[in-house]
Amino acid sequence: MKKLLYILAALAIIVAILHVIAPKTYHVERKLVVSENIDTVFKSLCSLKEQQIWSPWGAKDPKMIVTYKGIDGQKGSVSHWIGNKEVGEGEQEITTITPNSYIETELRFLKPFESTSTGFFNIKQVEGGTEVAWGFKGNNTFPTTLMMVFMDMDKAMGPDFEKGLSSFKAYIEK
Repeated sequence: MKKLLYILAALAIIVAILHVIAPKTYHVERKLVVSENIDTVFKSLCSLKEQQIWSPWGAKDPKMIVTYKGIDGQKGSVSHWIGNKEVGEGEQEITTITPNSYIETELRFLKPFESTSTGFFNIKQVEGGTEVAWGFKGNNTFPTTLMMVFMDMDKAMGPDFEKGLSSFKAYIEK
């Protein structure tokens, strides 16, 4: 019995240490320049329906069911998806729109696990077109913090953002 208590105490100490050293936030972002004017780019990125056309996650599940609420492209509009095990189920709601500059969404993942993140687009006019920065950020809470000790969110999600931006570029420049 004493041995079991020592083992449980050791496990509790290990978990506490991992939680303390784990990253408490994450931020994944990728950028590219498209040769389209800022007005066209911004309007397209505001549209949750258009996002579905070039989304890397849509490509992972072509049979994904997506529904929309609200007026597409405006604050408060929501897309809800139910997909395979790779994309799960969740919602994206536009929460902030700063014309020709910034779009922020709340991403609510429901399955396979619940979490909330902030998605964003930073858009600015640059020489040769419009720079689009796409990313997401959020906080790691217990017990997710334990997984983050062993997982690099940028390496895990970055390639999806790169693929999505590449698809967006092909879409918007067509």
